Amino acid sequence: MSNNPDEMQKAQDAAAAARANEPDDTAPTIFDKLLSGEIPTTKVYDDDLAMAFGDVNPMAPTHILVIPKHRDGLTQLCRARVDQKAVLGHLLYVAGQLGQQHCPQGYRVVVNDGADGGQSVYHLHLHVLGGRTMSWPPG
Repeated sequence: MSNNPDEMQKAQDAAAAARANEPDDTAPTIFDKLLSGEIPTTKVYDDDLAMAFGDVNPMAPTHILVIPKHRDGLTQLCRARVDQKAVLGHLLYVAGQLGQQHCPQGYRVVVNDGADGGQSVYHLHLHVLGGRTMSWPPG
C-alpha cells in the first residue's frame, strides 16, 4: 500500500464502516461478490479454502490478493480465532506458492490490519507483491 492520501482515506472509511457493522459477517464485501461470481474476476488460484486474483489497483507489477473462501468472522488478522489457524496457514502457503510462481526473483507478502494498517476491505486478504525491487521500510 502506498502513502497515497486517497488510499489511506479509503482505509479510514472502511474501518468506520466495519466498526458500524460489528461483527462484520453479514455485510457482503467486494470479495464476497467476487467469490459468488456476482463480480467477475480472473482467478490465478482456486481451491476449497482460498481464491487468488489480481488486485484492481496494483502497487507493483505483480499484485495478487489471496482470500479465504469462507470469511467466518475473519475480517482482520487480529480477529483470527484458534480454530482458524489451519486456514491462516493455508493462505500463507498459497501466497508463497504464488510468489514463487509469479515472482521468482523475490516477492513480499503483506497483511493490512485496521485503519492505521491501511486495510480497505474487511475480509482478510494477503497481498503478494513482486516484479520489482521492494523498498524498506514499507509504507
